[in-house]
Amino acid sequence: MTKVISLSNESYQTLKQLKKSGESFSDVVLRVAGERKKKPLLEFSGKWAGDDIDEVFLQVREDRERFVSR
Repeated sequence: MTKVISLSNESYQTLKQLKKSGESFSDVVLRVAGERKKKPLLEFSGKWAGDDIDEVFLQVREDRERFVSR
């Protein structure tokens, strides 16, 4: 099924710039929307590479305390 939508000129130009050769505008929308899908948490797991882990833990603790007090 095909639907007609309205886009601003800026939105149209943005989609047009993202459009690859042989790709329809529908293909562009599906590709870009697919990039924003949630990723599995395991993709983000691993050893911390930064040297600011103490600052990060402090910020997490402060954020948790603020959240609980709401």
